[in-house]
Amino acid sequence: MHKFTPEDLIQYLYHETSPSKTAEIMAALETDWSLREKLDVIVSAQQKLEPISLSPRQSTIDNILDHAEKSLGVLATQA
Repeated sequence: MHKFTPEDLIQYLYHETSPSKTAEIMAALETDWSLREKLDVIVSAQQKLEPISLSPRQSTIDNILDHAEKSLGVLATQA
């Protein structure tokens, strides 16, 4: 019996596993209720996260760019 990690299940969910690993996980899901429960929790979390729009505020982007510009200025004077 294989031990699959949460990372394995996430890769499976996003179709990032190899065909052989996908087949192994699918077979394990048919017989291992504990693994199926773990996958269900991950699927539930995925469904809750999908509608969330993650984008930084413009002020955050401006602060990062300002910091990068200042850092480049310091590096130029040190060279």
